[in-house]
Amino acid sequence: MSRYTERIERLSQQLEMHTIDYLVLIPGANFTYFTGLRKELSERPFVGFFPASGIPTFIVPRLEQIATEESLPYDADFYVYTDEEGYERAFKRACSDLVDKRLGMEYRSMRLLELRQIEKDAPDSSFEEADPFLAQLRMVKDTEEIATIRKAIRISEEALQATLDQVRSGQTEMEVQNLLHIELIHKGAHGMGFDPLILSGPRAALPHATAADRILQPGDCLIIDFGGKIGGYTADITRTVAIGTDNPEWKEIYEVVKEANTAARRLARPDVKAEDVDRAARNVIEKAGYGEHFTHRTGHGLGLDVHEPPYIVAGDKTPLQSGMTFTIEPGIYIPGKYGVRIEDDVLITKDGCETLSAFPREFTAI
Repeated sequence: MSRYTERIERLSQQLEMHTIDYLVLIPGANFTYFTGLRKELSERPFVGFFPASGIPTFIVPRLEQIATEESLPYDADFYVYTDEEGYERAFKRACSDLVDKRLGMEYRSMRLLELRQIEKDAPDSSFEEADPFLAQLRMVKDTEEIATIRKAIRISEEALQATLDQVRSGQTEMEVQNLLHIELIHKGAHGMGFDPLILSGPRAALPHATAADRILQPGDCLIIDFGGKIGGYTADITRTVAIGTDNPEWKEIYEVVKEANTAARRLARPDVKAEDVDRAARNVIEKAGYGEHFTHRTGHGLGLDVHEPPYIVAGDKTPLQSGMTFTIEPGIYIPGKYGVRIEDDVLITKDGCETLSAFPREFTAI
């Protein structure tokens, strides 16, 4: 049995348990998880209908039919359309069996184009949120997924070191980003898992800002938050370094963040709740007097999505299980001055927690 056939069987069990007749998916992480196809949303709808029993059905553009049939790891039915005729007829045929059915939907990502067409062609059907049980199916990674994530991390760390070897004051954040992108491709990444966050000086206090034309200056802190992608799976690593010279004021903060990172990784193990890992990191930062400057969760699940369950944050009571992969990324951000974040990727094992990322965490000036 292939890994995808096994996933379809587990999906069918979940659909039956939740009394859902069909799961409807459009391109995205869940679509890739159940098909092995890495597709992008476009003006040409591409939709999968996964029944509680029976084989899946797909609406596909004619120009993608042969590649899809050859790539799918199991049997499926297809409703095909051309650019000239449009997709309405294919939807009408595919939805003929969906009338008055309970349809599982991704509430966070279903596009209106597909939703409105399904509402039109499958009247009296109801829509149920599928995100919770889809997350449960994907949270625990299999051996192949873990191996792929390991490779993405290894390549990312090699690219980070090669990039830092070239970073100098006088460069812009965008120039650093371009260096990083080049090194990722040279090292074998399939691309970037997300737009990297390259932030220097006062901009490092903006946790989710992106690279700009700011010029790196001696004494700056430089945050690099990025991840290379392999086979659809991404790494997510952050390191903070000094440009040219140490800054004693934020070097002290760096040590607090490093301690928080260590405390969270030390606590993580099977049966510990996700929110308790967050609390372990937060306790360190609050004790040091910087609690108000730690403005985001401690981490998030990592896989086909760069942000996925479990979320390492207060309120997420998910018990950690062997095979879960997620980030540990505490940070302190002083508005208008500087910021520090240290992020690692971890794997829950049957005995504890393995830190997958090995890039040095010691304070470094480049």
